[in-house]
Amino acid sequence: MRIAQISPLFEAVPPKLYGGTERVVYSLTEELVAMGHDVTLFASGDSITSAKLAPMRDKALRLDPSVVDWIAIYMRMMELIRRRADEFDVLHFHTDYFPLSLFSRQETPFVTTLHGRLDIPEFKVIYETFPDAPFVSISDAQRRPIPGINWARTVHHGMPADLLTPQRVKQEYAAFLGRISPEKGVDKAIRIAGKAGLKLKIAAKVDKADQVYWDEQIKPLIDASPWVEYIGEINDAQKPAFLSAAHALLFPIDWPEPFGLVMIEAMACGTPVIAFNRGSVPEVIDHGVSGFIVHDEASAVAALNRVDTLDRTLVRRTFDRRFTARRMAEDYVDLYEELCEPAMPLLRAVGD
Repeated sequence: MRIAQISPLFEAVPPKLYGGTERVVYSLTEELVAMGHDVTLFASGDSITSAKLAPMRDKALRLDPSVVDWIAIYMRMMELIRRRADEFDVLHFHTDYFPLSLFSRQETPFVTTLHGRLDIPEFKVIYETFPDAPFVSISDAQRRPIPGINWARTVHHGMPADLLTPQRVKQEYAAFLGRISPEKGVDKAIRIAGKAGLKLKIAAKVDKADQVYWDEQIKPLIDASPWVEYIGEINDAQKPAFLSAAHALLFPIDWPEPFGLVMIEAMACGTPVIAFNRGSVPEVIDHGVSGFIVHDEASAVAALNRVDTLDRTLVRRTFDRRFTARRMAEDYVDLYEELCEPAMPLLRAVGD
């Protein structure tokens, strides 16, 4: 199939450090190429891919402080892709609502994977304006705020099987990985580790939007907690050692998490996850197998104290069974073929 993958432009593909959506786009794109498909990746020019790269700008938006209006860049991107739409069998967008108006008015099949939270009033209004546009959810839980739109299916994220692997290291701490923000619950992770008598290592980025939260609430808490070590952002090469040396990944979220890529990153390293029962968590974690699903800090402490009873080999096997990039790509190819079915009889007739 001739497939267009359309990535956000905030990070390169793959992202240098943090960047969940772009990381998923990279995994999907590479796996589709490996399966023999003709893939074009629309992304920032500093992206690296085995597909055909169609650069929409020289570098990722996060690395370009000169950008004043990123929406103008996205609108231009949509128009440039529209001019090439007939080159593809299917167009796969990862750019929220931006493609909906323009691409609902053309013939090439398209689909949009929604990667973020949907419990925002404006999102309900915009997505319900396009009742025929097909969408993919990254968890069933993600759909709850807007259940009535045209959900084509749920496709859980996946990662390359050999990207993150278990390392032969001693487990010495609890881990927190991702982003510093109120909904991610790093303050809870600090308290949970402290009450369990474990060291906590935090590998996370601080966005500009969360700088005040970091400065006023989290940094003073870290400074006052001698069992906590903040190491900042880490890249994929650093994650296997960081996660493998953790007794568990703490995921004490306080928001309707659409998926939570960090959970399967930990599982890939054989590291159990202790996660609050929010959003997608029950769909990702097999309770008592790949981790523990808990409801509050007290139950998280109890789970952390018995996490070593879990079989880390079985944690990795659960990842291999459920969350590889190949499984994700096969799910999407099934959907692409379904979207293209109305055109198949015509194509066969022309061929005959």
